[in-house]
Amino acid sequence: MAYPKVTIVGAGNVGATAAELLVLKGIADVVLCDVVEGLPQGKALDMMHMRSIEKFGPTITGTNDYADTAGSDVVVITAGVARKPGMTREDLIDVNSKIMKDVIGQAKDASPEAVFICVTNPLDVMTYLAFKEAGLPKQRLMGMGGVLDSARYAYAIAEATGAPIDSIDAYAVGAHGAAMVTLPRFSTVDGRPLPEVLTSEQIEATTERTVNGGAEVVALLKTGSAFYAPGSSIARMVSAIVGDTHEVMSVCAYLEGEYGIEDAYMCVPVKLGRGGVEEIVEFDLDDAERAALQDSAASIIKQVEGLGLR
Repeated sequence: MAYPKVTIVGAGNVGATAAELLVLKGIADVVLCDVVEGLPQGKALDMMHMRSIEKFGPTITGTNDYADTAGSDVVVITAGVARKPGMTREDLIDVNSKIMKDVIGQAKDASPEAVFICVTNPLDVMTYLAFKEAGLPKQRLMGMGGVLDSARYAYAIAEATGAPIDSIDAYAVGAHGAAMVTLPRFSTVDGRPLPEVLTSEQIEATTERTVNGGAEVVALLKTGSAFYAPGSSIARMVSAIVGDTHEVMSVCAYLEGEYGIEDAYMCVPVKLGRGGVEEIVEFDLDDAERAALQDSAASIIKQVEGLGLR
C-alpha cells in the first residue's frame, strides 16, 4: 500500500510524537529531519523496531539531508527553541525567526508542491514569517495552534462539567498565546451551547485554564514544554489534509478581510482538505466576540511589525 509522504522538520519531543502518531494511525510514511546528526535516525529506528509489535504499515526514516524529504505531500515544521519556565512564546521570536527562515527555504525547495504546517513558536508570527519568506500560496501554508488550544479548552470544559470528553466540541481562536479568544457560544456539551451549561464565572475559569494551559505544563515539567497534545494536534491536521476530509477546525490561517482582519495569520475556523485551507469559515460573531478577535489580531500584527515584516 502506498502512503502519503509527510516530512517533519525537528526531531524533538513534538516532532517525534507527531511522527509516532502518524505511523501508528496508518496515516503516512514519515521522514524525520533534523540538523543534529544521529537524532532523527535514532528515533526513527526506535519507532521502526516497534513496527511488528504495533502492526503499522507506514515507514519512518531519519535524515539530516533535505534531499530525503523531496516530494513530500505535507511538511511540518517543529524546529525551534522550546519555552522554559517563566518564558512566554513571544520571548522566542529572535532565535526562532532565524531557524524558520533557514528551514522554510530548504523545505520548500525540496517539496515545492507540499502543504506546510508551522508549529514553531510564537506560532502566529512564525507562520507569517514563513509565508513572507517562502512565497507559497496562502492555502498551502498554515500554523498549528487552534487545534491545540481548542483541545485544551475541551479539557477545561470536561473538568468543569464532568461531561465525557467525546460529548464536547470546543473552539479557541485568535492568537496562540495570552491573547487567544475562546468562543463559548459556539462550544457545546452534548449539543448544548456552553452558556446553557456553565455560569459566566465558570466559563471565565475555563477560558483562563485554556489560555494558561501551555504555561501550566511548562511550569510542571520545569525542563521543557508540552509535546503529547501538540503532537496529536499535528497528526489531526495532517490526517484531514492527506485524507481530504474537509473537516472544520481552528487553524492559524491567512486572513484577507475575513472577520474584519487584513494581512494577518491567526487561528480561525477553517475547512481542511488536500489543498490545505479550503475555506475560512466565518462564524456569526456578536459585537463583543468580533472585537475580542480583532484585538487579538492587533497583538499579533504589532509583533509582526516589530520584525519589520509588515
